[in-house]
Parts: sequence; C-alpha cells; structure tokens
Amino acid sequence: MKLTKKSHACVRLEKDGQTLVIDPGGFSEEDAALGADAILVTHEHPDHFDEFRLRAAMENNPAARIWTLKSVAERITAAFPGRVHTVGHGDTFTAAGFDVQVHGELHAVIHPDIPRITNVGYLLDAGRVFHPGDALTVPGHPVETLMLPVMAPWNKISEVIDYVREVRPQRAYDVHDALLTDLARPIYDRQIGALCGTDHRRLAPGAFAEV
Repeated sequence: MKLTKKSHACVRLEKDGQTLVIDPGGFSEEDAALGADAILVTHEHPDHFDEFRLRAAMENNPAARIWTLKSVAERITAAFPGRVHTVGHGDTFTAAGFDVQVHGELHAVIHPDIPRITNVGYLLDAGRVFHPGDALTVPGHPVETLMLPVMAPWNKISEVIDYVREVRPQRAYDVHDALLTDLARPIYDRQIGALCGTDHRRLAPGAFAEV
C-alpha cells in the first residue's frame, strides 16, 4: 500500500491500481482528491471537508464514490445521487478495494462552550492504517500505521503522546500539522519520538511511504 501525505489532514492511499483519499479539506492541495476512486471524510470542518475539492474529484471520475457522516453527506448527496454513502460508528464497507471499519462518534472537545459535532475515524484493511479525524479515538484493534493528529486547537502534546501509547501502533505519521510552524516541529519530533514508544515519522506534503 502506498501512502502519500498531502497538506494538513489529507492522505492518499493506493493499492492494486485504485486510489482512496481521506479528508481533502481546505488546507490541502486543490487537486488532492483528483483521480480518487473513493473519498472518505471524517467530519464537516472545512480543513477536512471542502466541497470544491469533492465536486472536482467526483466530476473528474464519474465512478468515484464518497463515504462520510450525515452532516457532510447532506450537503453533497443531491449533486451526486447514488454516489454518496452515509456511515457511522460500527459500519463496515469496501471502498476502492480497501476494507473499511468506522470508529468513533464525536469530535474532540475544543472548548466546553463549543458544541461537539460528529466525527468518525477509518480503519483500513484490518488495521494497516487508521485515520481518526479530529479525535483521539482508540479503535480497539491492532494498528500498524496511525495517522497522528499532531497539532490542533483541541489537543496538547501530552495527549498526543498518551494517545500513541494507548493505540500502540507499529508506526505513527503526523497529520493535522498545517498549524505547526517549522520552528516548533523539532520540539514535537523530539518529544513524541522520545516518549510515544513507537516509530514516529513525518512526511512532507507530496512525500510517500510504503505501509
């Protein structure tokens, strides 16, 4: 499986000639979802869900499909009847040749005064990759590669480290990192690498790895 990091929370996964994209939001490249056979969206926040990027991908490939939660599906299903599928915690499906399990229900707390929205994470191919979206969801299943939301308004580095320790993946790649400046990156790399107890890695946008 080839994993390509796109900007912020977006990743592209390729296997057996098919492509799956997760969270092509407004902080990711405009063409982040182009060429995708399947698109998964974790929640409605604009850094994860961008209607322009989804529409471009769906129009580019008439066979492409989207799997997402209700709040996102309601905004795009009319434009693409039969091609947008609503999912929630506990659901399983196959998308672009990937076996997908849905885990999680709520976005992490940003502030007690801000209502929490729905958020789901996606576990691919029996644990080869897990993308939690904007929550520190523990899937209750062995994870080989964790897409780690490293920096957000709703987390702090101690929580990120403890999350990796609880999930216990073989490796963790940073996502949700557009707000992390180059000055701060060495601090995060050093602390997470030293304390999380797993192989912590970072890919620049456009770089890829085999997982």
